[in-house]
Amino acid sequence: MTRKPWTGPELVRLETLYPNTPMRHLEVIFQRNERAIYAKAYGMGLKRSAEYLASPASGRLVPGDKRGANCQFQKGQTPWNAGKKGWQAGGRAAETQFKKGEMAGRAQALYKPVGHERITKDGILQRKIRDDGPLHRRWKSVHSIIWEEQHGPIPAGHIVVFTDKGPRHTDITINRLELISRAENARRNTIHRYPPELKHVIRKLAKLKRKVQEKQREESNGSH
Repeated sequence: MTRKPWTGPELVRLETLYPNTPMRHLEVIFQRNERAIYAKAYGMGLKRSAEYLASPASGRLVPGDKRGANCQFQKGQTPWNAGKKGWQAGGRAAETQFKKGEMAGRAQALYKPVGHERITKDGILQRKIRDDGPLHRRWKSVHSIIWEEQHGPIPAGHIVVFTDKGPRHTDITINRLELISRAENARRNTIHRYPPELKHVIRKLAKLKRKVQEKQREESNGSH
């Protein structure tokens, strides 16, 4: 069926026939496909009548309709896959299937066994402690492991930190570690741990840095 514009008489006829005429008949009458007829009817705001929708011609299921009943499972009927675990292809398919825990490609190349150690970008020595679970829970800092070996699990809201400024990936001993709250750690890493005179200088430097950045942005925007 070729695409062609709708004429005035066709639109009048469509408005008359659409509410109660099966689609297969409309396709023959207007020499257009189902999609074109539905689109035009929708654009005109036409709808099927309640009588048509309730009739077998609409193809819709209504309460009490027995169509397809012969294909339904009957009460007490045993499905064909009862007692079977999964589906197994024939031939040599089983030989090429991935086995549980098996890896290949990039995953295999990047895999590190439990016990492997690495140094993070922050200079922290970590050790892999498990293969399952979220990635960030598979690794743990070695200094935390050493502290827990001596004192037990780290309490909630606390962390283990180094007491000195030495390297955090080597020569890790219990005497270099201490347990502090996260709140205390936050205080130690802010300017509040400095004397008033130094805090004043730090604030002035931060303000000056912001001014320089603002000036640089203004000059950059003005050059475009």
